Amino acid sequence: MTNSRRLHQIHIQHEVPFHDSDPLGIAWHGHYYKYFELARTQLLRGLRLDGQNLLELNYRFLVIESHCRHIHPLAYAESFGISAWIQEYTHSLFIAYEISSQKEERRCATGFTKLVTVNTSGDLLLRTPQIIQDRIAAE
Repeated sequence: MTNSRRLHQIHIQHEVPFHDSDPLGIAWHGHYYKYFELARTQLLRGLRLDGQNLLELNYRFLVIESHCRHIHPLAYAESFGISAWIQEYTHSLFIAYEISSQKEERRCATGFTKLVTVNTSGDLLLRTPQIIQDRIAAE
């Protein structure tokens, strides 16, 4: 279960590229997960928990659950912001997202991804390793 904490919240800017839009000029709904990924990468990189950092620690994150609630569509060339933050990290990493249109000044989507940690053998760890928890707690 998650709570309303917004640990290490980051915010990035992006624009809907042509190749993300459908014939009607609307961002295809599946690309919102890609936008979440852009923010998640920045969030984890800032905590020294991005891909290469994890490999150096002999761990990996796997996405086991994701969700996106579409509220208002984004259009081709529209500028938007993506916020990401950690809500929970003891047993799994729960990262929440919000996408907002700059032009319309409204929320367009919310979502989350839930990541678990595995070791280099691929074994699922039931708790987030202490070294990862320490990096999140110390920042």
